[in-house]
Amino acid sequence: MDVIHAIPSPVGARPAIPFRESGRVRDRFAAFLRNPIAVVRRSLEELPFDYPPSVMISADAALVVVAVGATIQRHDYFPTVLPLLAVLLVFASVPLFCFFGVTPSPILLAASGLGATAIFLTQPVSADFAPFVLVVMVGEVAAIVSKRWSAVFAVLAVLELIAFDMAGHLQWSVSGQRLQGIQMYTVGIALGWLVGVMLQYQRKFLYQERESQAIREAQAAGEERRRIAREVHDVIAHSLSITLLHLTAARHALQTDRDVDDAVEALVDAERLGRQAMADIRRIIGLLDTGPSKTVPEPGIGDIEDLVGDFVRAGLDVRATFAGDLDTVSAGVGLALYRIGQESLANVVKHAPGATATVRLTVDEAAVRLDVDNTLPAGPARDPGGGMGLSGMRQRAELLGGRIAAGPYDDGWSVRAEFPLAASRARLSCPLPGLVHGAATTAREGM
Repeated sequence: MDVIHAIPSPVGARPAIPFRESGRVRDRFAAFLRNPIAVVRRSLEELPFDYPPSVMISADAALVVVAVGATIQRHDYFPTVLPLLAVLLVFASVPLFCFFGVTPSPILLAASGLGATAIFLTQPVSADFAPFVLVVMVGEVAAIVSKRWSAVFAVLAVLELIAFDMAGHLQWSVSGQRLQGIQMYTVGIALGWLVGVMLQYQRKFLYQERESQAIREAQAAGEERRRIAREVHDVIAHSLSITLLHLTAARHALQTDRDVDDAVEALVDAERLGRQAMADIRRIIGLLDTGPSKTVPEPGIGDIEDLVGDFVRAGLDVRATFAGDLDTVSAGVGLALYRIGQESLANVVKHAPGATATVRLTVDEAAVRLDVDNTLPAGPARDPGGGMGLSGMRQRAELLGGRIAAGPYDDGWSVRAEFPLAASRARLSCPLPGLVHGAATTAREGM
């Protein structure tokens, strides 16, 4: 949110200049006085370090506690202003960033930390808080630069503490005081560096996770498009195949027998199937809409009998047998079996006109199987085309852990699909025995 534009302006006044985009210190300072909390938060969000504002505010709060504590420890040195100068130097990057637009750089942070600590240590006290300024600063620098450069700063911080400790040792006999706990401060700097490095790794892993999430979303979108394409293909192929059969029957009835009643009945069935196909296509296309849509049940295993009936009424010589408890089959597997049977029978109409087909659906304790067999007509085979029938059926089966095979079998063509009923059953990948799953499948890929 634009903090400046969020503050009401007098009527007729010039448009307010965005806080971070303004080139004048006066405008930035005025915005800060109007709403300091919102301005600081917005400025933190615009930093190039890509850390949540709460993390950066926590680090600055730790610096405030350490700097104020180190200043209070030096009450015996008052009225000297050196501790106050050290505090101002610690937070020099804040006014430079807020009022002059200077983005805090690692060099600026390191220099302010080393300088402020040096000012504090010129007035030594026992159990000094001042070296913890370096601990926090080292962590901040390690969180935004490479490990190599942050390690250099950590070494410089330790050397500074050693230098002041040595200086205090040389002046011990006069008025100096040694820096107590040099080992503790060194370990603290090392821990601060490790915390900063861990934050940087966390940010790196966050980038990787965002990239992986984007890839997964793209893959999911592609898979959804392919699924919708398969549904549209199956619906159109099925409806057109049966509609053409009805139209052929109507034409034959009018041309040969002059039987108007049979022709009208065939046309009524063709109209019904066309309307049903349009409703199915609207439902599938509705999946692409982000708005609410009517929920229409998908066809399932119980609708396969009606599917066969549609083809029978259209003139296809097909017989069906059903065995087992169909209620044990899940909705997803039932839809896949329905679409496979639909595509298989549509292929019979398209590639083997006049053939005889057999549909067998068997459900037992372990699996559900669908077999669609048909004879092959005499004469040269029809052009298989370049469709997506078999590939779509294969994808449906593989997504649900099933297996499918199609190809010449005995004196005809056969499609066999099998899905395990047990949820823990591993995915089946090998073709069913007795069926050619290579070149024969390719030959019918146009279905």
